Amino acid sequence: MPSMSGSWVLFLLILISSIPIIAVYIWFRLAKHQISIVRFLFALLAGAAAFFPALILQNLLSFSFPAQGRLAMFFEVFVRIAFTEELSRLLMLFVFFKISSRIASGRTPFRGTAADLHSEGPDTPNQPLSFNVIKMGTAIGLVAGLGFAIIESAVYGASNTNVLLLRAVTAAPLHAACGSRIGAAAVMFRTSPFQALFRLFAAAAIHGIYNFMAAMPGFPSILAILITLSALMTSILIIRGAQEPQYK
Repeated sequence: MPSMSGSWVLFLLILISSIPIIAVYIWFRLAKHQISIVRFLFALLAGAAAFFPALILQNLLSFSFPAQGRLAMFFEVFVRIAFTEELSRLLMLFVFFKISSRIASGRTPFRGTAADLHSEGPDTPNQPLSFNVIKMGTAIGLVAGLGFAIIESAVYGASNTNVLLLRAVTAAPLHAACGSRIGAAAVMFRTSPFQALFRLFAAAAIHGIYNFMAAMPGFPSILAILITLSALMTSILIIRGAQEPQYK
């Protein structure tokens, strides 16, 4: 069977990686979350853009770690890969919400204008934001996570097409689950910084545990997949309004 040209391979990579994005958009429409196509696409763009600062940070941290064995693997998996990607996603979502609060005049995915991200919650630290704002941040972060995943999957898949289907099944839900927590952190950072930091580190921990299990011989891959799906289900429950996070 003749091999496909490079352009057709790239098209196939993008098409397969887009399946989770299309599924989420259809879910939002069926569930009547009033997120506009423009805001949805900008959230994807913010997530995709996060790939590049993450790559820069990972290159800066590519020095030889002094320790060996599992400690070196811990640094590689949890710090150099997981934490840099989640931090980059947080920075891009800060930019997204800042721009959105300035230019949006329509409604947010749930209610109010995008400016509600900064005006609806109290200005005093350690006070809770509206749960609708948390849901919005969670939903936008989930979409941004999928934007990151499509770029990462295309990069990995371009060098090894054998991993593309596996990444579509596992990496997209992983980045969606972690991105949803980063989205919540982005809208909470001004009023609840400790809660926001908790979500940042929770996302990095979930990401790191998944990568650690996938990289370590002897760990069943199904465990990593179950952790990812469990984290994603929690995010979905929050977006649906079925589970409200608790604040101090």
